[in-house]
Amino acid sequence: MNSSPSKTAPLPPSQPHRGAVSHLQQFWHRVTEGLELSQLWKQFSTDARASYRFYERDFKSRAPEDRKRGFWHTAQAFAWALLEKLTPARRVLLLLGVVLLLFPAGGYSHRNEEGHVEFVEFDFRFLGGASLFILLMLEIADRVVMKRDLEIARDIQSWLLPANPPQIPGLTMAFATRPANTVAGDYYDAFARPGPGGEPLFLFAVADVAGKSIPAALLMATFQAGLKTLSATPSSLTNLVTGINRYASSNSQDGRRFTTAFLAEYDPRSRSLTYINAGHNTPILRRSSGAIERLTNGGVPLGILADAPYESGSVTLQPGDWLVIFTDGVVEALNARGEEYDEMRLLNVLQNGIAATPEELLRRLMADLDVFVGTTPQHDDVTCMLIKVG
Repeated sequence: MNSSPSKTAPLPPSQPHRGAVSHLQQFWHRVTEGLELSQLWKQFSTDARASYRFYERDFKSRAPEDRKRGFWHTAQAFAWALLEKLTPARRVLLLLGVVLLLFPAGGYSHRNEEGHVEFVEFDFRFLGGASLFILLMLEIADRVVMKRDLEIARDIQSWLLPANPPQIPGLTMAFATRPANTVAGDYYDAFARPGPGGEPLFLFAVADVAGKSIPAALLMATFQAGLKTLSATPSSLTNLVTGINRYASSNSQDGRRFTTAFLAEYDPRSRSLTYINAGHNTPILRRSSGAIERLTNGGVPLGILADAPYESGSVTLQPGDWLVIFTDGVVEALNARGEEYDEMRLLNVLQNGIAATPEELLRRLMADLDVFVGTTPQHDDVTCMLIKVG
């Protein structure tokens, strides 16, 4: 009787092997926070481009003539731009580590007691790697401390901005901001203030402090404090902006840290909107008829001239009107080809969404901005306020 050869079934992996694979997967998931390889590469390329631009600003400004001399002069200027970001002690560690890795071998010869020549060789690669590792640990420690401080600053800044819009008769509104860094220099607000006769008026404010990150965020906080303090007492919008400008001028480093702002005061009884545009991007008022108006009356940015005059403008809002107030981070957002988002694209989103609520239209606008920008790093704070007249 013929019998077919038996096939041996593969042995299941051992329990220790499965445990090792599981631990390795858990370790990789913890390191990558669950990101796919494509997402990791996108994050790396974004960080690399941002870091290059950070150093590029310095080496291009310090040695513009070197960039015309060729690659090695450019590389030298870039290396100095990197070194000058470190403390002297860390520069020595970096240079020592690089030199020991580039020239890892060394030694000397001598005669022993028997007259034979012996050669003693040293391998410095371990010392070079150790120097770079120590430098990395020092830089990581600084980054962790700074990140923790920035997260605290971000939380404080979020307390300064309204979480939800106020209830305003005849209006619905939505607002959002996206900082380019952990903290932002953009500011938005909407709150009630005392008006003549005791009836409340509603103040809308969108502002953009020159610069980004911590310096701009600190000035944004002082702007918010000044605005809230001066708004607590009844006064005309012109007097309010004049007082804020004087306050901003005392903190603007001779006008170098100015603030563009659009401030408006709304009276629900008359539907009138009085506004002042202090050098800010011109808000868009889309009438229910489809006509577009721009709110231009005002003056120079706050903080440049302490005695600068400001001229207010006034419009009457009608049911179906839309008011769009934004910072330059919206219309100047860049895609991979270096093209700006621009106001025409913003207007197209507005025209196609007039039947939506402000919350829905704001989501559409931010989504369209994301599609346009793609993987290009955000270079400026983005803030937008949408108001619809009911």
